[in-house]
Order: sequence, then C-alpha cells, then structure tokens
Amino acid sequence: MIVTVVSIKVKKAHIDGFIEATLENHRHSIKEEGNLRFDVLQSKEHPDCFTLYEAYASEAAAAAHKNTAHYLKWKEQVADWMAEPRVGVAHSVLAPLGKENW
Repeated sequence: MIVTVVSIKVKKAHIDGFIEATLENHRHSIKEEGNLRFDVLQSKEHPDCFTLYEAYASEAAAAAHKNTAHYLKWKEQVADWMAEPRVGVAHSVLAPLGKENW
C-alpha cells in the first residue's frame, strides 16, 4: 500500500472553483481499481490550504491514477489557481495493514 499526502495552497479568489473541481476528481478517484481512500481536507484555520490524502493498494495503482482522464482534467483545471506549487509526499503504510482495515 502507498499513501500520498498532497499539500495545496490555493489563491483565495479560486477556493470555490478548486473545491468543485477537486470534489469531481474525488468522485472519480474513489471508483478506481486499487483506490482505498481519497480524502479532500480543507484547513479550518487557513481555508486556502488543502490536503489530499490518497491511499492506493499498490504503487502501480497510484501511478495509474495519474494517467486517468479525471486526474489530467483536474490537474489542468486547477494549475493556475494554486498560490504555490503543490507538494506531494509518498508514504509507506505501517498500519493499518490489509485492505479489510481500510
């Protein structure tokens, strides 16, 4: 399993559009084979800051996500809305192990 935590800071004028586009990406991502979670989080303290928590059953499933039509659409749509480049950090899962625990 692999989890990627993506930190995103959005230009304040584009928060609503970013949320709409990201929720559309979420709805498609959770249907992907190998997807375990795709959480979209917004900071309470800094509403222009978002975290995506993406869990996939394998490196291959995570890589396949980046080639889907919905991800490519999202990536292009939100590119100019970001206040700074997004940062994704891949993590190995130590616990919980096993798909049944997700």
